[in-house]
Amino acid sequence: MNAPLIEAVGLSKTFPGKGLFRKGKPVQAVKHIDASVARGEAVGVVGESGSGKSTLGRLMLGLMPVTEGSVRFDGKLMNEASRSEWRQLRKRMQIVFQDPYGSLDPRRRVGDQIADGMKIHRLLPAEQRRQRVAELLAKVGLDPSHAQRYPHEFSGGQRQRIGIARALSTGAEFLVADEPVSALDVSIQAQVIQLLSELRRDLGLAMLFISHDLPVVANLCDRVIVMYLGRVMEEGPAKHIFANPVHPYTRALLSATPMLDPEKRAKRILLQGDPPSPSNPPSGCVFRTRCAHARDACAEAVPELRPFGDGTARVACIRAEEII
Repeated sequence: MNAPLIEAVGLSKTFPGKGLFRKGKPVQAVKHIDASVARGEAVGVVGESGSGKSTLGRLMLGLMPVTEGSVRFDGKLMNEASRSEWRQLRKRMQIVFQDPYGSLDPRRRVGDQIADGMKIHRLLPAEQRRQRVAELLAKVGLDPSHAQRYPHEFSGGQRQRIGIARALSTGAEFLVADEPVSALDVSIQAQVIQLLSELRRDLGLAMLFISHDLPVVANLCDRVIVMYLGRVMEEGPAKHIFANPVHPYTRALLSATPMLDPEKRAKRILLQGDPPSPSNPPSGCVFRTRCAHARDACAEAVPELRPFGDGTARVACIRAEEII
């Protein structure tokens, strides 16, 4: 694998409690995560709602301060970046939001919104910005004349294309796509995914793709990170993870994926109970309270994310060799 464009080491995020006078228990949203994305690579992040996927993406973008750990972008330690250095970093990393309706200002023309990043970073003169907006709209499959329209004049899929164009306007090298198709009709989802795939190939984008749609992740991403309650359960090449899942949680997620071919359907693994509260996670392995393979030893220490099999994948389970 190429050298990482962006790399997180020991990343943790704890939010203060929400009780009366903020005396509630702190919430561990992300705990001791290592993650990296190389140029031109797409890394998928999957897991149940509340597993910390979106928080990880925002931490890597520097949109919220980290509690522990560090993030490096192109070798630069982001935690120590000055204000002027952050200004340069900002234009190199962008986000595509989940909601294509809420992410655009309904009172402004879409062309002006796409041009905002260029204007803020003073990248081009006004006339050239208009030309660049037209080029970006064409690149994402829209007519350049659409720059004069307002968001309410577009469908959900078209709005998401506009959001992608806006993210690319500053020449971004790293893109966080946070559930970019979950709010779209199924018929439109494939078109947006194909667009992201083409842009990654043509522009050499590094992409962190957050999703709960496992088939989409399998088709788009090179590597996959499986998260549960703020921790990484399994990580490795997408083909390996989807063909040979090791961690019981990964297996349960994949067994719930709908398959048209009856011969390819895995036996459904039903997890018992609900995920524990992130303000009061279980000791040891955070998945043990819902795991059919859990033993007393699973409660004693947090399992290390270690190489497994041929070493290309890593798993956080002390019983991986026994249950495979």
